[in-house]
Formats: sequence, C-alpha cells, structure tokens
Amino acid sequence: MKPKTGLWAAAGLAMMAMLAVAPASAQAPKRGGTLVYMIPADAPPSFDGHRETTFATVHATAPFYSVLIRVPPDNPASTTEFVCDLCVEMPKPTDGGKTYTFKIRTDVKFHDGSKLTAKDVGDSWNRIVFPPAGTTSARVSYYEMVEKIEVPDDETVVFRLKYGTTAFLPALADPFTYIYKKEILDKDPHWYEKNIMGSGPFKFASYDVGQSIKGVRNPDYYHKGQPYLDGFEAIFADKQSVRVEAVRGDRAAMEFRGLPPSARDQLVKEAGSAVVVQDSDWNCGNIVTFNHKRKPFDDVRVRRALQLAVDQWHGAPALSKIANVRTVGGIVFPGSPLAATKAELEQMAGYWPDIEKARAEARRLLKEAGQENLKFELTNRNVDQPYKFVGTWLIGEWKKIGVNVEQKVVPTGPWFQAMRGGTFDVVVDANCQSVVNPVLDTGKFLPKKVYPESYGDYDDPKSVELYEKMTHETDPKLQRAAMRAYEIHTLDTMAHGIVTPYWYRIIVARSYVKGWKISPSHYLNQDLANIWLDK
Repeated sequence: MKPKTGLWAAAGLAMMAMLAVAPASAQAPKRGGTLVYMIPADAPPSFDGHRETTFATVHATAPFYSVLIRVPPDNPASTTEFVCDLCVEMPKPTDGGKTYTFKIRTDVKFHDGSKLTAKDVGDSWNRIVFPPAGTTSARVSYYEMVEKIEVPDDETVVFRLKYGTTAFLPALADPFTYIYKKEILDKDPHWYEKNIMGSGPFKFASYDVGQSIKGVRNPDYYHKGQPYLDGFEAIFADKQSVRVEAVRGDRAAMEFRGLPPSARDQLVKEAGSAVVVQDSDWNCGNIVTFNHKRKPFDDVRVRRALQLAVDQWHGAPALSKIANVRTVGGIVFPGSPLAATKAELEQMAGYWPDIEKARAEARRLLKEAGQENLKFELTNRNVDQPYKFVGTWLIGEWKKIGVNVEQKVVPTGPWFQAMRGGTFDVVVDANCQSVVNPVLDTGKFLPKKVYPESYGDYDDPKSVELYEKMTHETDPKLQRAAMRAYEIHTLDTMAHGIVTPYWYRIIVARSYVKGWKISPSHYLNQDLANIWLDK
C-alpha cells in the first residue's frame, strides 16, 4: 500500500525499577480500542527498516511487519532467549555451530492476501546481509559471519556461517529485519522506502507526512488471538512539551522512546495513579563524530583535543538531572562484562580524572596543530532528549579550551542526509542497539567501507584487524582483552569520536495500557501485538 501523502547477560539489565506502578492485574486481555502514542521525531527518513537505524522508523512501522525471530515480548530485556515469529521452532545449530536451518510457518499471509513463503524470508535476509548494488543495509556488518543463505524449498531457510559465534542469534533477532515480499522487491528494490505492506499484526491505514501514521487490526494475523487492539495512531511530535502535555491530557497514552526525570516527576505529580512508570538501563548513547575528510578534523591532534576538553565524570551527573542520560562509558554498553571499568576508562583521552590537566593538554595540542582559534559547526538533530542537551553541554565544554562552536539543529531527515552525504564538520550522532550484543554493537566505530552507518569517513585497516580478532575470539577473557585493544585504538590512539554518557530509559504511560514491558532498547517490543487497553 502506498501512503496517502506520498550476551551478554548482566544482572543490571534484567532489573527494571518500577515507579508508581499499579499492582499486577490477573485480568485476561480485553479486545478493542485504539492505542494513541507519540513518536518523538518529525518524521522517519524512510519506511525501510533494512535501510534505517532510527527509532522514528521502527516506532512507525514495526506493527506492520513480521520478523524471523525476536526477543520474547514478555521478557524483552533478555540477552540470551529468543523466540520464533515466522519460524516454527528455534533451530539447534549443526556443523559445529555453523549451520542454522529454519522451518517457516505455512499460515502467514501478506496484507495484500498473498501467501508468505520461505522465498520471501530468504530474499529479505539476502538483501540485509548481501545488499544489491544501489541499495543500503544499515546492519550489514552484523552479519559478517554469514557465508550464504539458502532457500531449498518454500518452507525452509538455511543460514550457513563462516564460523560459529554466539553473536549470530542476537543479530538475527534485530527488530529492523522486516520480511518483505520478494515479488515487490524484484520489481523495485526501493519500493519499501516510501510504501508499506507487510504481514504483521496491523495493516496500514494512512500516513500524513510529519503528522501521524495509523494502522488497523490484521484479521489474518497468524499469532491467534492477537492483536488485541482494533488499531493504533502514532503522532509525530519532536517537542517534548507537546508529548508530555498529550500524555497528561490523555490525548495520547504514552511514548516508547523515553522521557527525562523532570518530565516523569511532573506527570507522576499531576496525574498520580492515572499513569505508571517503567525505567531501565539503555543500550544507547550519543557519539560525537568528526568528519575526517574536512580539515582540521583529519588531524588526530585536533580530534584528541576536543575529546580531552569534555569532563565526562562531572558532566554525566549534571546532565542526568535534566536529560535522559546517566552512565559514563566507552564504546561498550556499561552493563556488559566486556565493558571497560572506570579505571580502564580513565586511561583514555576524554576520561582523564584530572580535567584541568586534560584541558591543558588539549590547548597544547591545538596550538601544535595551528588551531588555537578553532571554530566549527556542530550539526545536531532536532530531538529534545537528549540531543539538544548533549550538544549544548559539549559546546560549553569546548569553549573552556577556547574553541567556538555554532550548533546547527536540523530535522531527522536532513540530519541523516548530512551524515550520509558527509556535509558536516562535526555531528552529534547516536549508537543505539537492540539486543545487547557488544561484539557487534561496537561495529559503529569501524570504517564506513565496513560499516555503512559509520559517518566519520575514515580508512583504518588496524581498526578492522582488531575488530575481526575480537569477533573470532571465543574465550571470554581473551575476548575482553581484544575489546580493550579495539577500544583504546578507536578512542585514544585515533580519537575517532567521543562517546557521551549513555542514556537511561524512562517510560510514562497511562495506567490503562497493559501488556507491554520495557527493554534496554527503544527498538525492541514495538509491534504492539501484546498491548491491550483496560478501559
């Protein structure tokens, strides 16, 4: 259909604090009603899950699509358990962990009434793992271990790996890996960028650009009894004040991305038991990306100076009071066993405990590089939380070493265009993942030729060498050591970017919303099939 207008297990991951939560209900799910929720963006850059990385796409389109496997909807914080969506049962790997054979359900229909088969599943996955010329797969580096994907018949898909790895299943459960109709893609590989037609719990109803997207219950959904809702309406609003007011006035039930502590406190104070709160550590954070093709950011001394100027240890607590950020970390999610300790972080540029010493070194490096009066433009996304707060904080930190920065805030579409086109000096980017899978989550820091959504546009063979060594390592201790070498090279030796404090996810919903559980990712558990309204 065309739119109208155009494993890492860690104890901390599984623990999610609950604030102002009503007692668990033993009620059976009620059918009916329309869920209205907010999407904190102006519009998605496209509808194509294979191409995009933003929540704006997945929050708008996930209800329309099926995936092969996923994290359990009732346990979305799991880092080791996965369940079938389109497959019949989770397979046991053979050939030393190098072959996974999936049997595909035979009772699935696309929303146009045609039957979904293994050919559609295999074709979608081949395009994700081996994108055809002229197309983009944002997560192609996640599947470096895949040698080939075979479809021997209409009910079977076989993944053959180059080597066995525990990183494969978490990567396969990525929520952006929508299954598209092969016949459509054969005619136009770009069709799904502007059009919607899947086999998920909801069928496309309408889209008003930058305003809202609507879906209605799919009566032929293969998970019997679901979805419970008659439909949904997602409203785009990049202003936090608009979203908070909508939830407070019950014009919307919730948003799925996350609010800062102040907004949570405001809603709980004013709405009381009419709202519930779930919160969780978040496998997501902003990173500052330097355009290595533009001077002076091709000079590691300049990049390192900008790292050294930022006081992470005092900045994180201050920001956490006004923005949805909390934890200082490196390239690895702090909840993972592969993450650097505080002592290890403090050895790298950007994390020195003595900030005055760090800033003195930053000034020295700028002078040595002939950039004592450095001025540049910081491109940022017009999303309040936490992009604008992080950008403003960074500009203040850089000013302390004599660097003057002008912030250019743009909508989501132009933000992606600037990064993908290399038309920026420095950009506030983000590295947000779904299932916690550190070995693959850190692929964002690889050169662009290896990871298409890496926007620094640098060539770094050493980075690739260190990353591949880590991905092939199976001994936990040796893998952790390999991760440290990769992280030190990325952040300290080459100063490819700055990792700002990791986000903290806070979801406030009207108390009548049932059946949804928070996860450490705002990409997971978004097909809405489990949600029901107690009203």
